[in-house]
Amino acid sequence: MVIKIDGKKIAEKIKDKVAASIFELQGEHPNLAIVLVGDRTDSQLYVSLKEKEGKRVGIDTHLYRLPQNVSEPELLNVIGFLNKDESIDGILVQLPLPGNFNTDKVILAIDPLKDVDGFHPQHPDYVMSPVLASILACLDEIKFVGEGKTACVLYNSEVFGQSVKEILEKRGLSVSMKEGSDKADLLVTALGKPHAIKKEMVKEGAVIIDIGITKQEDKVLGDVDSEDVKEVAGYITPVPGGIGPMTIAFLFKNVWEIFKRRK
Repeated sequence: MVIKIDGKKIAEKIKDKVAASIFELQGEHPNLAIVLVGDRTDSQLYVSLKEKEGKRVGIDTHLYRLPQNVSEPELLNVIGFLNKDESIDGILVQLPLPGNFNTDKVILAIDPLKDVDGFHPQHPDYVMSPVLASILACLDEIKFVGEGKTACVLYNSEVFGQSVKEILEKRGLSVSMKEGSDKADLLVTALGKPHAIKKEMVKEGAVIIDIGITKQEDKVLGDVDSEDVKEVAGYITPVPGGIGPMTIAFLFKNVWEIFKRRK
């Protein structure tokens, strides 16, 4: 029977530590700028969650909401303004952007010392992509030892896939990309295809980390058909309640790490 990895529980521990550190400042708060382009329902939901949770831990959030038809130069101007604003510690551009934007160009426009998502290639070592940090936190939670084991990464973003491959290889895993999921001790999936992963694609006792969250009407679905794989998998991150809460927690950890080094 599969065991669910409780992302909410892990996230609360991280946020508690950040909140305690900020509380010790006795009044001074880190500031996070969030840039939201367009009116995607899921993006608006994620931003509202970040604003709500930010208040809980003591991080002041500032939302810059831009219309769907904003031009790329206008967006870059906003980022340039935030780069220069000394009151802003961290900058987050909510992804995905509308299709007419060059996402890589937008990310590169962010001051790497303010990049809380850790996407900029020159981001400092003390900032790690919240998604990558969440993967490692899951493995630590279940005491997963990588030496001598195999992993499979399923993805639709080459940059993301290679980033996951690198962090897993550092844990001693032999990593295959896009194939061999049924032979892997660890399966990390970020396809964005609801319930695409079935039991025949999963090795007996495997650990599954499901990142591919998709919103359909009033439901949030993952890549994995959890009902179908529950008799095969050993561990799984549920959707919702798995990776999602952890990414927000690690985002705030990054804001804190940036803030304390700017003071």
